[in-house]
Amino acid sequence: MSNIKKVQDFLVTHAIDAALITNPDNIYYLTNFRSDPHERLLGVVVFKEEEPFIICPAMEVADVKAVGWSHEAIGYKDTDNAFEFLERAIMKRLPELTLLAIEKEHLTVDRFEILQERFPALQFAKLDRELANNRLIKDETELDCLRKAAELADYAIEVGCNEIVEGKTELEIVQAIEQAVKRKGAEKMSFDTILVSGKKTASPHGIPGHRAIEKGDFILFDLGVVYKGYCSDITRTVALGEPTDEMRKIYETVKKAQQAAIDVVRPGTLAKEVDLAARTVIEEAGYGELFPHRIGHGLGISVHEYPSLTDQNEMPLEEGMVFTIEPGIYYPNITGVRIEDDIVVTKDGAEVLTKFPKDLRIIQ
Repeated sequence: MSNIKKVQDFLVTHAIDAALITNPDNIYYLTNFRSDPHERLLGVVVFKEEEPFIICPAMEVADVKAVGWSHEAIGYKDTDNAFEFLERAIMKRLPELTLLAIEKEHLTVDRFEILQERFPALQFAKLDRELANNRLIKDETELDCLRKAAELADYAIEVGCNEIVEGKTELEIVQAIEQAVKRKGAEKMSFDTILVSGKKTASPHGIPGHRAIEKGDFILFDLGVVYKGYCSDITRTVALGEPTDEMRKIYETVKKAQQAAIDVVRPGTLAKEVDLAARTVIEEAGYGELFPHRIGHGLGISVHEYPSLTDQNEMPLEEGMVFTIEPGIYYPNITGVRIEDDIVVTKDGAEVLTKFPKDLRIIQ
């Protein structure tokens, strides 16, 4: 079943006239067309029976056709009112539009109000959860892309480790990593690369800067690579020179916690059980208050998507789900450790996509 057909079936089931999809990741999922529209309008409109269409800047119409979109692509110039084009195309297909599904988590208030002005009697339904659920289970083509993205992430960590020397700055190492993976075939990074050292590792989302690496530091890499539209996400923590006993204890606790979480992954396990498996290990080691985030998040076209693996989520895992497992301990003003891998739920367990070794790497 095509991804457009899944949306059409949802519209039929819920008696919704049409859907307007504006999130670029969902547009890619439905059409294979990827674009960052910036402030411009980019959307796909799907109907129960009528022909769908894409509305996009005129300069991108040829690109839409080039990826295999066989339906109408409506282009507008920067001097045009894109919503006039949108209204005409909808009314041409369905003059009596009464209920429209939108991505309420993505559509801006300004654009929502424009739609209200142009369609005064229109009611709105939420489409976000349906699209997220549609993307939840990956097929083999998607898994192949995710495996390649993970392979590139492993390579990025190796490059980063090889760049570590005393006196080199965090940003210098980031630059070397990103240049290397793009030469290797990455489209781009999944998100801004995190590389922090020393006390900065105690910030889960620290920002790389001009700090020079010092002997005795932990260095935390958190990065991802995009391959054919699919993301990877890996974290490794390594040491330059000998770490303290406390640093080693923290590292080994995180490593043990991550393995405990991986070990419970299989179809039927509840998402919360993955989180709790790791959280229990960290709590028993006396660091429970220093693990402030969920164990992981879904991974695919977006670097964060369904499912959210919190200690409250009772969603059963299913074969083909892909997500991260990334416990961490963050000791304020001292040090931090996180270890993260990308995981696929298989018919009887888990496949770990990211394979960079997890024994503590000490760089001399």
